[in-house]
Amino acid sequence: MAEALYTKYRPQVFNDMVGQEHIERTIKNAIEHDKVSHAYLFTGPRGTGKTTTARLLAKALLCDHGPTPEPDGTCENCKLIAQSIHPDVSELDAASRTGVDNVREEIIGRVNYAPTRGRYKVYIIDEVHMLSTGAFNALLKTLEEPPAHVIFILATTEVHKLPATILSRCQRFDFKRIQPETMCRRLQDVAAQEQFVLEDDAAMLIARLADGALRDGLSILDQCAGKGERVTAQLVAETAGLAGNDALYTLSEAVQKQDAAAALDCISSLYANSYDLERLCGELIGHFRNLLVTKTVRSGRFLIVVAPEEYSRLEAGAKAFTAESLLNCLDVLQNTLTAIKSGANARTEMEMTFIRLCSPALDTGAQALLT
Repeated sequence: MAEALYTKYRPQVFNDMVGQEHIERTIKNAIEHDKVSHAYLFTGPRGTGKTTTARLLAKALLCDHGPTPEPDGTCENCKLIAQSIHPDVSELDAASRTGVDNVREEIIGRVNYAPTRGRYKVYIIDEVHMLSTGAFNALLKTLEEPPAHVIFILATTEVHKLPATILSRCQRFDFKRIQPETMCRRLQDVAAQEQFVLEDDAAMLIARLADGALRDGLSILDQCAGKGERVTAQLVAETAGLAGNDALYTLSEAVQKQDAAAALDCISSLYANSYDLERLCGELIGHFRNLLVTKTVRSGRFLIVVAPEEYSRLEAGAKAFTAESLLNCLDVLQNTLTAIKSGANARTEMEMTFIRLCSPALDTGAQALLT
């Protein structure tokens, strides 16, 4: 069975990390100056490297040549950590083991035992916000006064759900979304190593779909790479189930020309081809947002994740609208998306939306009247 790209290209040393240079630098300095904390909190969006960095920190502490800011990744300890079978590195998935008994059994009952083969015992608790109140209370005392040989690394996507008592006992590191340009470079590098061609506009589309999560970007690339030696933007759109730019421009031009028939014909065609209309609504919100940014911000190119030639098309499309009309379109589409998510018929909602947008006299909303 072929290995997934996001596991095959998971960083094995700090120099392989992408987009989190501020965290890499701080952790390396702490190790180099022997100022390793007993508890770390890694927080940020999914797919940005929190668990991977936790494993790299464990390698740095347990490497045969360590503690070192540059673990070699080839010694026996590093290999065991990479395979998730090191006896002194315990990974607890708090999403599936939330109770106080799990914490007592897997952590509190074992922390006082000396490491089996390393200098430290490292506990990595993923999705730590999922722990119950009782589990947090049980963990608190150990987290406050752990044995000298124990390091805790907590990872979460929802830091606001953690008790203040836990937050105050950890060094916090905030992981950033991976910037589109950085993600594109990484995707192109992976494509080169896998010996297939990834076109620039396809890489940019994947970066936009991934929304800062490199793991998601590699997963999308993995899906596309199995379908041919050249990955194009059209292939990415088809694989991800997107309506595509042509449909988005057809609908926005129908609004600009007040051509309800053209809009409904486009929606009918997409529906007949089994496109997800809820996702189409989300795509349209992004499209009108891009038109609005292009219309109102002089340096909008840096706020929009599209290829250069696509930005030129956006500029041409934005000239046909006023900022007020674009705001109204966004307002209506946001309401439509909410209605679809609450269970309304997606096709009917989308058709009513474009009849309103293409026939302003039929829209009695306050924003439409002001527009």
